[in-house]
Amino acid sequence: MILRSMAVSALALMPVAATVAPADANDRETRFFSQIEGKWRGPGEIVAGKYKGTKFTCEFFGETPSNKLGMTLDGGCRVGLFSQKMKATVKRGGRGYTGQFLDGADGEGLDVIAGSVTPSRAVLTLKRKQLDGAMLARLASKNQLNITVSVTVGETLVPVIGMKLDRVNSLAENR
Repeated sequence: MILRSMAVSALALMPVAATVAPADANDRETRFFSQIEGKWRGPGEIVAGKYKGTKFTCEFFGETPSNKLGMTLDGGCRVGLFSQKMKATVKRGGRGYTGQFLDGADGEGLDVIAGSVTPSRAVLTLKRKQLDGAMLARLASKNQLNITVSVTVGETLVPVIGMKLDRVNSLAENR
């Protein structure tokens, strides 16, 4: 419950302006998404808001769809005895990205409404009702993925959740 509340609050508060030159965009995007494939695990912390200081551990499995440019991170996070299932799906559609965190803004989650991707990072714009935010997923190395979720407060983007995930294994090892 704590993680879901903070994730929903955090994952939807920032208009992110992102442009990518069409010529090399698919190669750069494909490179990032293929590096996300596999199992990831690591600690996270709520760094702002009501639950500031709450530490948790997450485990996700990353995979890419066979027919579209994008990714899915599926797994969950744990705080003490409590677990929360988490899933984020992002796909390229037309000129931008769309997707959902949990069951989207129509349910208890958030919608991905835009984004940009380079070989080492993805910046996704998130929305839920009046809440705007962004998620930055950055590959610090081939075996470390840092995720920051921020929300817009006034005109300032404020980091709310931070995670440092280590690769447990690659997708090839799971087959």
